[in-house]
Amino acid sequence: MKKILMIAAGAMFCMHAMAQGQPEKTEPKLTISGYAEAYYSYDFNEPENHTRPGFLYNHTRHNELNVNLAYLKANYSSGRVRANVALMAGTYGQYNLAAEQELLRYVYEANAGVRVGKNVWIDAGIMPSHIGFESAVSKDCYTLTRSIMAENTPYYETGAKVTWTPDEKWTISAMYLNGWQRIKRPDANQAPAFGTQLTFKPGSRVTLNWSTFVGNDKPDSVRQMRYFNDVYGIFNITDKFSLIAGCDYGMEEKQQGESGVNSWYSPMAVARYAFTEKIAMAARYEYYNDEKGVIIATGTPNGFKTSGYSLNLDVAPAGNVLFRVEGKMYDSKDGIFTKNLETKSTNVAITTSLAVSF
Repeated sequence: MKKILMIAAGAMFCMHAMAQGQPEKTEPKLTISGYAEAYYSYDFNEPENHTRPGFLYNHTRHNELNVNLAYLKANYSSGRVRANVALMAGTYGQYNLAAEQELLRYVYEANAGVRVGKNVWIDAGIMPSHIGFESAVSKDCYTLTRSIMAENTPYYETGAKVTWTPDEKWTISAMYLNGWQRIKRPDANQAPAFGTQLTFKPGSRVTLNWSTFVGNDKPDSVRQMRYFNDVYGIFNITDKFSLIAGCDYGMEEKQQGESGVNSWYSPMAVARYAFTEKIAMAARYEYYNDEKGVIIATGTPNGFKTSGYSLNLDVAPAGNVLFRVEGKMYDSKDGIFTKNLETKSTNVAITTSLAVSF
């Protein structure tokens, strides 16, 4: 923990020095922000190890009070330079970054960028993923918990990104990455990965997005190229009612010596209605089909074919405080869940959370 605090202090000092010494037409600005989300989740299958199903990485602990994500972030911005450093704690980092080196599991974000043209930026480092419309920051999402789609695509990525914004409607990005949600590239994998993102906003109420990923997530000796597409739209239909609909579709080469690919897909829709500025509800339907177990392996005859339903209520007693409660049910084609050592095709849970930001 001492090393982490020293790293945070050093990073913030450097960013402060940049803010003091960088001559820019735009006044440099250093901002410190923070976020913390405590939660309690009760899984009616009552897992003895207090851990919810293995395809989940947020709000993973059963029948105990815990912290999903808490971070402290420093952001520096000027006309031509920008940087972000955020250190975190919580069960999100514990489970989602389990494959990373121990010290890196506390890094939520660490990147720097420079503007090289009027509307062109180059950023490098550990960055939020360009895939999907959900993040680990629950307050920024329509629903308390994340979708199966979000839990099984990258939340973060490491590499370099070029972003071009030709006008107010279009944003175009291309990425050179270390892999599919990786900070450190494995020694046995020397092949880089690539991504693209195309965002179109025809008006203030509609956002359309198409993101892609191409790369190998296996050792070079058993290389299996992965090709992935993420498409979604955000529609603010009225001031109170909004809708998000999207679909992921991925393909990965079969084992070496076999021709063809294994594919998976996941459609999802979530609707939100704000009764007032302080009270809102959201409902979600999702389906995840990974018959060959490319992303979620089950060992069952039909693979992972699971529908999800959730309903949540949000109450914001203050502008920086959000209390939420959500009921969620998973319904699978096979018995992929367990209760008292017996297999079940359903899983039901209730989760509550309290998030504070500054």
